[in-house]
Amino acid sequence: MRNENTPVAVEGYPFIAAAAFVTVVLALLSWKIPAIITLALTLFIIYFFRNPERVTPADENAVVAPADGVVVYLGNAHEAHLDAEMLKVSIFMSVFNVHVNRVPLSGKILDTFYVRGKFLDVRDERASFENEQKGIVLESARGAKIVFVQVAGLIARRIVCYPITGDLLRRGERYGLIRFGSRLDIYLPKTTDLRVALGDATVAGETILGYLP
Repeated sequence: MRNENTPVAVEGYPFIAAAAFVTVVLALLSWKIPAIITLALTLFIIYFFRNPERVTPADENAVVAPADGVVVYLGNAHEAHLDAEMLKVSIFMSVFNVHVNRVPLSGKILDTFYVRGKFLDVRDERASFENEQKGIVLESARGAKIVFVQVAGLIARRIVCYPITGDLLRRGERYGLIRFGSRLDIYLPKTTDLRVALGDATVAGETILGYLP
């Protein structure tokens, strides 16, 4: 999968190169203040696209967080693609969070879907239904089915998702990212033993959201 051994996500390279080029030009023109501003912007873009290593818990029944951020919704919800009542956990990613997303559970992709939509603030619960989004329906080796959805936000206008239907995914591996502030919704079986609460901070690939029965 992409970005496995890169300290900065490759999707950020064009943005970093463009900002660095402008910085060099401004510096050569001796425009000090604009050059300092664009240098700061370049450093922030590098920071935004950082891609740290993570240690995923060994328990195969553990569902790990697919994103860094804060839990902004936790409760029951109807998941349309499985046509089932499930537990929904929503994680809000600010522009200061790592935006590389990780697979929450090992298994096979049964289906993927993309929905064009709006760009509401992702802290608004309507974003789950009205915003642009890319989702994966996954089934574990034990037959548990989950859905995890990347949701574009007010600033985030580009969703990147590498795997396709039929791929086998490994829990904790990188599978995509969303550019510049966003949200990730994950739908779990109602029998899941949840281990997070509203307002909890999550670390992608490490924080355990819950345990499957």
